[in-house]
Amino acid sequence: MERVRVARLDGGRPRTRPDHLGGDKAHSSRRNRRYLRRRQIKHTIPEPKNQRANRQRRGSKGGRPAGFNKTIYKRRNEVERTINALKNFRAVATRFDKRAYVFYGTVIVVSIRLWLRS
Repeated sequence: MERVRVARLDGGRPRTRPDHLGGDKAHSSRRNRRYLRRRQIKHTIPEPKNQRANRQRRGSKGGRPAGFNKTIYKRRNEVERTINALKNFRAVATRFDKRAYVFYGTVIVVSIRLWLRS
């Protein structure tokens, strides 16, 4: 997260904090949530059943339930399907290209091909 740089459209110093972060159940630890709250990053991460049960078992000392928005979480699936579609192309999946700018160009060409197909 420390290396995130979101370029601004009108130039200037890039933002170092994303607007929103989506994750899966593997990233739902208290430590991760605390870090995101401290940096004021909105997040949508589901709480696993075992963590939910443990929190409820502790009663009022367990803390409040983590906020979760199902509609935002469903968008995560779209991103994963798009990445898998990109990986169907051998040059992207295996990353034959040694230089980053060449690989970036390959990803752009594959993205255009996918866009034209749809």
